[in-house]
Amino acid sequence: MAPSADNAIINNNKYNASVKTNFNINCVSDHDFGTQRELLPPAKVAKEMIGAALQKHIGAVNPSECEPGDEDAFFVADIGEVYRQHMRWKNNLPRVTPHYAIKCNPDPVVLRLLATLGAGFDCASKAEIEQVLKIGVDPSRIIYAQPCKTKSYMRYTAKQNVKQMTFDNTDELYKVKELCPDAELYLRILTDDSASLCRLSQKFGASMETTQELLELAKELDLNIAGVAFHVGSGATDSSAFVQAVTDARDVFDRAIDLGFSPHTLDIGGGFVSETFEFTASVLNVALEQHIPSSIRIIAEPGRYYTSSAFTLACNVIARRTVEDKQTGEKSYMLYLNDGVYGNFSSIIFDHQHPVPQILSTRRKQNNYNYALADLSRSTDSLLDSGYTSATEDQHELASGGGKEIEYSIWGPTCDGIDCISESWKSGQTVDVGDWLYFEEMGAYTKCSATRFNGFTDKHETVYVSSEVGASAVLGF
Repeated sequence: MAPSADNAIINNNKYNASVKTNFNINCVSDHDFGTQRELLPPAKVAKEMIGAALQKHIGAVNPSECEPGDEDAFFVADIGEVYRQHMRWKNNLPRVTPHYAIKCNPDPVVLRLLATLGAGFDCASKAEIEQVLKIGVDPSRIIYAQPCKTKSYMRYTAKQNVKQMTFDNTDELYKVKELCPDAELYLRILTDDSASLCRLSQKFGASMETTQELLELAKELDLNIAGVAFHVGSGATDSSAFVQAVTDARDVFDRAIDLGFSPHTLDIGGGFVSETFEFTASVLNVALEQHIPSSIRIIAEPGRYYTSSAFTLACNVIARRTVEDKQTGEKSYMLYLNDGVYGNFSSIIFDHQHPVPQILSTRRKQNNYNYALADLSRSTDSLLDSGYTSATEDQHELASGGGKEIEYSIWGPTCDGIDCISESWKSGQTVDVGDWLYFEEMGAYTKCSATRFNGFTDKHETVYVSSEVGASAVLGF
């Protein structure tokens, strides 16, 4: 029989990697589920493990008696999902070496996994470069992908022998000549990122009209143009933007060769979205085959693609306010969580996200994790025995209760009125103080941009699970 949620997690098992962390890491391995795991699709295994980790953690917390901070919001990260995304990348873009964009989520375990799997890293600051170097990554696997760099950081990168870097203007070339003349320079060109979630072209990228001038100045300064770079914007939805960018990049390659340079690398940037990845990859492969010779090395800078779906965030309801419509007598509620837009929901402000709340636990129904992907035909040999429910169960409960939904608005813990997670959310269940909500797809641009505003913490525990044998073996789970 498979283990229950109560014994699926190895408690107080600190992760003794070369990465130093400031929080305890509890590990769950896919091996904990025995041979049963091998019979299930990875998505179902992941659901079981994430649900077990969430329930185990909150089961050890009593908000009415716990120490300050014990009921803080926390993450559950399925490292197996990051592993699957890497294998998916290799299958669909075999010619392109990913350089993970650390800014998206600098989680130390994610970095160690990707480093071991052979990925490179896209860094934009001294701190990011330092973090990668400390886990043993060779400087040749790092690209300083910041076209407008701080001088002191450039001196640091030169000392660390990090040579790959981007530029897009004449002033930057003079800085490179002064501080790191041996750099391998990638000329970042402007792209059409109008269909992207977060546009970058308004800040970075040389127009095609200025590329000749930049190449000629680099030649005059005796600098090394090693390649071309572009970025179609974070969360790109228009694959044709990649096609045009590749076409433009080939033109710049030809110009560089005509001037006597020997460019060897194309950096196609980031912007990859998991939902459309296969289609984008197929379009991109055709463009690369058509325009970029096989002798050219190709790298990319994916971020959210790797981590967005790997992290789930759980939050405690710290307060509730009843709002009554005096004319209709209808009641709605304002829920206040212990995390908000100044914390891990910073993605609402900075990344245009709309996190969807789901009920994890209430006083009436302690195990409320949405187990919809599970094989509901399994009974005693499943973590479903621990009380996880499915969307079907919740719909049945709503129907039996007359179909009445309760409206909530959801707020963060700070004193700022902008700290709103959701203006309107409806549920068939009553949520009260001490209950728990959870949010999926919280692995990109969340904890990396959390603040300590109002004195609330920006350090939240991460519980790691692995739904893939390969990831478990790499990390020693």
